[in-house]
Amino acid sequence: MEGIASFHLVRHRRPMSSLARLALDRPELRRTDGLRFWRLLGTGVGQDTAPGADLRRRALFAVWESDEALDDFLAASPVAGRWREARECYTVRLRPLSGHGRWKGVDPLAGLARGDATGPHAVLTRAGVRLRHWRQFAAAGRPVNDDVLDAPGLLAVVGVGEAPIGRLGTFSLWRSWQDIDRFLRERFHHREVVRRTRQERWYREELFARFEPYAPQGTWNGHDPLSGLLR
Repeated sequence: MEGIASFHLVRHRRPMSSLARLALDRPELRRTDGLRFWRLLGTGVGQDTAPGADLRRRALFAVWESDEALDDFLAASPVAGRWREARECYTVRLRPLSGHGRWKGVDPLAGLARGDATGPHAVLTRAGVRLRHWRQFAAAGRPVNDDVLDAPGLLAVVGVGEAPIGRLGTFSLWRSWQDIDRFLRERFHHREVVRRTRQERWYREELFARFEPYAPQGTWNGHDPLSGLLR
């Protein structure tokens, strides 16, 4: 049976709730049946993808053996039960379309069911920034963030990160692949950062993946960004 991925965004009522769960949920996730790969993540503020931290919000990227394994987790796991008590929670399932790279030495997309590229897209990026290049990376983040937020077809975006410093990424939802392709080709600041990361070797490790999003649940900033766009 081919696996699937999922992304979960949770906003807690108090900052300490989010910080505590980043630590305390780990043992329960390790014991979750059907969970192949997972990363608990802090998030940036609002839709800001430059370095920063929203202490009330966190995220989870996960890879599952099947849709049914995720169904069981959402129905019975204490982790998901606490999400239902949070101020807001959004879950979206993901089938990969393309990707390259690794996350802490692992290819999380291996063996997953392939998606349909004709509708909305989700994009996951992740990079481990070399400490000697952190200053250049952080300085480049603001104009790239402005490029992303101004891009036609963007539905929602969140910056994500792991400890220690320098392990950052983004998760975004787009109306179509054509909108993503236009952004990658036409936005100068993004193209320049991509060029510099290759030339100057900013990253120890990186991952870029496109997905078909499906079966969203809950809200992200008060609404479902995919509402009315999925068949």
